[in-house]
Amino acid sequence: MTGQKREDLSVLKPEFGRETSGESMDDQCREVRPADPCAIVIIGASGDLTSRKLIPALYRLFLNGYMPVSFAIVGCARKKLDNEAFRQLVKESLAKGVGDDLSKLDHFAGNLYYRTVEYDDKENFKELSCFLSDIDKKHGTAGNRLFYLAIPPFLYETVVHVMGEAGLSRESRTSGSWSRLVVEKPFGSDLKTAVKLNDVIKRCFSEQQVYRIDHYLAKETVQNILVFRFANSIFEPLWNRQHIEHVEISAAETLGVEHRAGYYEKSGILRDMFQNHMMQLLTLVAMEPPAHFRPEPVRDEKAKVIQSIRPFDLEHLEENIVIGQYLSGNIDGKKVPAYRDETGVDPLSLTPTFAMMKVFIDNWRWQDVPFYLSSGKRLAEKKTKIVIQFKDVPHSIFRDIIGGSISANCLTFFIQPIEKIALTFQAKKPGSTICPRSINMEFSYDSDSGETLEAYEKVLVDCMNGDQMLFLRQDLEELCWSFLTPLIEDCEKCVDKSSLLQFYGSGTRGPEGVEKLKT
Repeated sequence: MTGQKREDLSVLKPEFGRETSGESMDDQCREVRPADPCAIVIIGASGDLTSRKLIPALYRLFLNGYMPVSFAIVGCARKKLDNEAFRQLVKESLAKGVGDDLSKLDHFAGNLYYRTVEYDDKENFKELSCFLSDIDKKHGTAGNRLFYLAIPPFLYETVVHVMGEAGLSRESRTSGSWSRLVVEKPFGSDLKTAVKLNDVIKRCFSEQQVYRIDHYLAKETVQNILVFRFANSIFEPLWNRQHIEHVEISAAETLGVEHRAGYYEKSGILRDMFQNHMMQLLTLVAMEPPAHFRPEPVRDEKAKVIQSIRPFDLEHLEENIVIGQYLSGNIDGKKVPAYRDETGVDPLSLTPTFAMMKVFIDNWRWQDVPFYLSSGKRLAEKKTKIVIQFKDVPHSIFRDIIGGSISANCLTFFIQPIEKIALTFQAKKPGSTICPRSINMEFSYDSDSGETLEAYEKVLVDCMNGDQMLFLRQDLEELCWSFLTPLIEDCEKCVDKSSLLQFYGSGTRGPEGVEKLKT
């Protein structure tokens, strides 16, 4: 099946019931584009996140017709700039991009504005509120506001507090105008700090106004997990402990800590990747089918998964987790330094850059099925994937022919750097004898002519549409911290004694203890 043209893959497309009124499924599933006019306010507009991710995403949405007819983008930061200087910086940044059509850049820049603010100055934010009222009149943004916190996490509480005091969280029932807050990870550093942050946020914004972003969930293959599971009758009956041997969820990076040493020394891999990305991928694989495909039912089922995770036995932690830190080595033929030799890292640092944990979900569907969650830096290749390993056939009638066991079926969701779904199954090898061999059947998003959005484009569209499906609800976020905080605290105590930390060479597949954990 691999390598065939897209029209040959049509047999893989599920039929969702009869077509109505002569419409095809593609006609019925039209793209939902933002209709409400709005002002997008980026707080922290002079930072790296804005230049690398947010502005390029907003410009591509503008190019492809996903922005509202009436919109404005207002950048806010401490840096002293005026509107023209900000527009010029944006133009220069976008011009460095690869493959973007710049023909509409001047038109896009005409919707850009800048305000200098001190993050703890209530008067600055009151002035911002007045400025946004002027923007409403000039651009017809109707009082709708989308506030994106592109600032360091330690500033979240301060900024949210002054925003509330300045009245920026207020919505109007009369006009129907809305105000929404987008918060980037990390959401606290443990359960206590997460609860404190949420307390500050909910004093100013209701839960319906808050969008806790996890861009992993906006990747096409991740979104496809629920469709794959719940729109195909041939897979869901097998999605349980009777048929699945284990599940692997891995996110490997070749990059090191780079310029994030200050943050990473305080977080480590468990806070940086597991509390958000890895736990959210776990919930998508393990959740029960919701009654309706709407944000609240879906998020309810995700919460039930986290509530069902078996707590770790802290007395025998080595049976369920491996943590490591990268040494020097070679990546793509280039020598790279050890973590302790990176700029800004303590030469005696015991911060983990790799972790694998074995997790069990105590419910009827998944009892005693191990879920292996792993993530690390400076590994052999950049790859994020979810592997559903099915059980062996109960009795192999071909064992005498092949001289051993037959490989079990395996389903893999590849999330990055390529996005595809692959299923391995057994088929006869051509020839005069009966000889089974493994065949790989794939669906790649590169072969699909449908329009796709990058992760940040998708989450921005959802924020403007008021769709919270891909965003973390407060209870789900705190449940993740409730599960991980005892582990993190105990690991940190153990790391102080160097009892758990293993070292691995850059460019390898991680610590040696990984294979032992999976036995």
